Amino acid sequence: MIKRPEEIALMAESGRLLAAVFTHLDGLDLAGMSTMAINDLVERFIVDTLGARPASKGQYGFAYVLNSSRNQVVCHGVPSEGETVRDGDIINLDITLEKNGYIADSSKTYLVGAVAPAARRLVQVCYEAMWKGIRAVRPGARLGEVGHAIERHARRHGYAVVRDYCGHGIGRAMHEPPQVLHWGQARSGPVLREGMTFTIEPMLNQGGHAVRTEADGWTVVTCDGQLSAQFEHTVAVTRDGVRVLTLRPGERP
Repeated sequence: MIKRPEEIALMAESGRLLAAVFTHLDGLDLAGMSTMAINDLVERFIVDTLGARPASKGQYGFAYVLNSSRNQVVCHGVPSEGETVRDGDIINLDITLEKNGYIADSSKTYLVGAVAPAARRLVQVCYEAMWKGIRAVRPGARLGEVGHAIERHARRHGYAVVRDYCGHGIGRAMHEPPQVLHWGQARSGPVLREGMTFTIEPMLNQGGHAVRTEADGWTVVTCDGQLSAQFEHTVAVTRDGVRVLTLRPGERP
């Protein structure tokens, strides 16, 4: 799924707007808010302030604009009025945005209040692992290099990479080829070419990599009840490397 330069420019605009959503969230105290209140706030900001569309809403029958995944929730957490973010939590907010027909996808795990050192370390290593994967992206490299770099960093620090979910191509559709594994062998997989766009979104667990889906059909949790963290960016393969289309202010590639 090779994108033309003008398509990547449109994706970059969607990515810039999505980065603004996270900047807005960065300025909030999430403690005491329900995950539904966060969802509604993000929807108003995307629609009313940015003039864009929350791409997740209605996708695959999902009724909300974001996934809110707290503590042992790995991904796909469903916003709820009855779920309150508490001091000491870690919570991943996974948000998609569409503008001018092109979609950007990004997530960030927030540290809420006085978070325990072990949880802080998990979140930091997960963020580093995402960047290890991003730095492996360049024309002529193989896609397996991305997962290999992520898994090597995670295992070095004693964490497991979730294997049931992966990154994905993205553009006019939220999910396009290729699948981007966050584990695997170096020098394996498709060759990366200029113009490819996809997400890199590793999920790291404190314990084992096994996960299960709860009865709601969406919420994925660790089987052992230990914490999980995730970060995600949308990237494009450039002539000489990689461009992070959802880069947030203050982040350094």
